[in-house]
This record gives sequence, structure tokens and C-alpha cells, in this order.
Amino acid sequence: MPASTVIPVLSYPDVSEAVIWLCKAFGFTLRWQAGDHRAQLNIGQDGALAIAQGAGGSEGHSVMVRIEDVDSHYQSVKAFGAEILAEPADYAYGERQYTVKDVAGHVWTFPKRWPIRHRRTGAAHPATYE
Repeated sequence: MPASTVIPVLSYPDVSEAVIWLCKAFGFTLRWQAGDHRAQLNIGQDGALAIAQGAGGSEGHSVMVRIEDVDSHYQSVKAFGAEILAEPADYAYGERQYTVKDVAGHVWTFPKRWPIRHRRTGAAHPATYE
């Protein structure tokens, strides 16, 4: 597994179908797959996702994946039929993001940080949270 600090594990009824959909719609790449019961996917330099065979669904969890271009990513995901829960929008805490449900009902949020402007000077400064 890549050196990610947090690696979500999501259940899908059909692991192979989930791998194909997640790679095409969200831009993951397949790291490895063990039959039709487990797989690991990568995104970006250190993002990772583990997939296990199971019922699927969104009960009690969601996944956040930071991306570079929220709007083009959103258009791609929308084209693959994801259920849109929140359109791309800018938030006062310094992110632009959108939220969708995937083919198995998992909730995903895709944010991009943007510079926060100083209230008095208007100068951009980086967000202070990680």
C-alpha cells in the first residue's frame, strides 16, 4: 500500500465493477486486485483506497479526496452518472468542492484548497489547516 496516513476501505457487491467505475469516473488507478473480493486503488501521489466485497452502501461513512481541478473532475464524474448531492461551490473555509454518491451509494466529496484572502489587505495567504 502507498504511504497514505488514512486509507478508507469500502464495500461493493461487485469488486471488479467498482474498480472499473472508480478508475474511469474518479480517476483512480488499479494497484492490485485479488480475484473479485479485494482490490487496492491509487490516486495522486499518495492517495489510496481499499475495496472489499460486501453489501455496499453509504451508512456511516464518506470519503474525501483532494483534487486539483474541481470543475473538470465534476464534469467527468457527472458524465458517468454519479448522483449529485452538492454541485461545485466555494466555501468560506478555503475550499471549492462537490459531493456525489457512487454506483453503490458511497458518498464522496472532492475538494480543492484555494488561497484565503486576508480580511484587511486582500492578500492571499495559504490556509492554516491540514
